[in-house]
Amino acid sequence: MSHFRPDCMKFGAFIAPYHGIADNVTLTIERDMELVELMERLDFDEAWIGEHHSAGFEPIASPEVFIAAVAERTRRIRLGTGVSSLTYHHPLILADRIVQLDHQTRGRIMLGAGPGQLPSDAAMLGIDPARQRDMMGAALEAIVDLLDGKVVTRDEGWFTLRDARLQVLPYQQPRMEVAVACAVTPNGPVTAGRMGAAMLSVAASSGAGFATLPDHWRICEKVAQESGRAVHRNNWRIVAPIHIAETREQAMADVAAGIMPNVLDYLRKLGVQMPCLEGIESAEDAVRSWCGNTWGTFGRLTCGTPDDVVECIEGMLDQSGGFGTFLLLAHNAANWDATCKSYELFARYVMPRFQNRDRRAESLAWVSTHSVDLIGSVAAATRNALDQHKNRL
Repeated sequence: MSHFRPDCMKFGAFIAPYHGIADNVTLTIERDMELVELMERLDFDEAWIGEHHSAGFEPIASPEVFIAAVAERTRRIRLGTGVSSLTYHHPLILADRIVQLDHQTRGRIMLGAGPGQLPSDAAMLGIDPARQRDMMGAALEAIVDLLDGKVVTRDEGWFTLRDARLQVLPYQQPRMEVAVACAVTPNGPVTAGRMGAAMLSVAASSGAGFATLPDHWRICEKVAQESGRAVHRNNWRIVAPIHIAETREQAMADVAAGIMPNVLDYLRKLGVQMPCLEGIESAEDAVRSWCGNTWGTFGRLTCGTPDDVVECIEGMLDQSGGFGTFLLLAHNAANWDATCKSYELFARYVMPRFQNRDRRAESLAWVSTHSVDLIGSVAAATRNALDQHKNRL
């Protein structure tokens, strides 16, 4: 397997978000916006905002509304729907809204697409989960055609387009980046390859998701070639939960503060059946379990120092063959102050290791190698100046 390593890796967050039922929902939405503001100050590249309509823990129903608000608080960071559940929307309406956001943000928008994650969302809308992947594929085809300025006539039963066209084309030309959510099955890579879209691997840290990373890229690339499209690893995004502190002990203590109500309780109430979730009675047991096992859609947690996270990313680069962007899963298991500290430590000590921007170590090494000559020349110049002064006396 060939290995790709970006010259300057990008970083961001996948903000579902997850918040315990006891949290004030008004304040949690405000906190999520503050997180995106913090990320921009710390020089993160992008933030992806989720869409959910049930189960209570993921309270953002419209990533578009959230993005419109947080875009007014930021100036540089790119903002994506992470992801828009295409089976819940008419393609023309969703495409129109994304284009409007593209203009409002002067080209900072990315469209993340998926079939819809929560079966409870689909149930309330009367959607058969077995049909969602095919529905999503048809909707994405229509949306991409509309974004490309085409006139679309299409009848899929659950949506109809008749001579449909956008009255305003995207601000970004030829259009904004489109990314397809991929978990474990080949459906996501096939759809991404067929559309020439980016992959958004949301389950990359899970056991099955990690194992399928190389296969997913091969599938995406093969289907893209067969479809006359082009895909590049630099546009591939990998998602994983992490938390950083000065020590592993502190990092685990941070996560223990909220892991039971904000993560474990959610998985249990969703009905996730996994042996590693059984018999957990304390927050400390829960942290150890999550660090050692895949916790459903949350994957496996990397909890420790910046060096531990660098090792995690290196492992994912080796397993996948290379990708362009690493996204932190915003799990909210730690409290706000510890979360901010984790993002700051990530920006200060993890990001530079993958971005090839900092040559200070090389500069210091060069100075150290030549220090004898350099110090000697300064000393000689000093002696010369003193001698010249003496001669004037």
